[in-house]
Amino acid sequence: MRKKYLRVSVVVVLASLFIAAGIYAKAAPDVIPLQDPAYKEHKKGVVQFEHKKHWDAYSKDYPEFYKNGCGECHHDKDGKALSKLKDGDEVQKCIECHKTPSEAPKGKDVKKKLSKKEKIKEYHAEALHENCRGCHKKFNKKYKPKKAPTTCAKCHPKTK
Repeated sequence: MRKKYLRVSVVVVLASLFIAAGIYAKAAPDVIPLQDPAYKEHKKGVVQFEHKKHWDAYSKDYPEFYKNGCGECHHDKDGKALSKLKDGDEVQKCIECHKTPSEAPKGKDVKKKLSKKEKIKEYHAEALHENCRGCHKKFNKKYKPKKAPTTCAKCHPKTK
């Protein structure tokens, strides 16, 4: 009887460790390089998005900017905020919906002028810039000194 209890205890402990390891392995990294293989080359340095700072520190310090929780950045295919996400939940990459890996074409050679909404829906870089820079601009409007970066060089490090 005692051996059977010991075996069951060992199995329960091992199963708990595997489950805990699985949960830990799914947690979002602290820093996420915003780099996607769809981009053949990056003209500017790759943004190192500080995910943990945003969902952990900033959301506590500035809750008015996180009314939808994770849904401030993560949304479904219809643009509806995924506000019930928790760390470790599966999320799609932005490029799965915002399929064109670039900014929208600019200048006089553009065949069809797109609305801002159309650009954001189609172009990956437009969606990221609107989401990140848009939030940073709102933050800077409300708080002094203006700490949230809004220029290219502040987010995209110089490449060598």
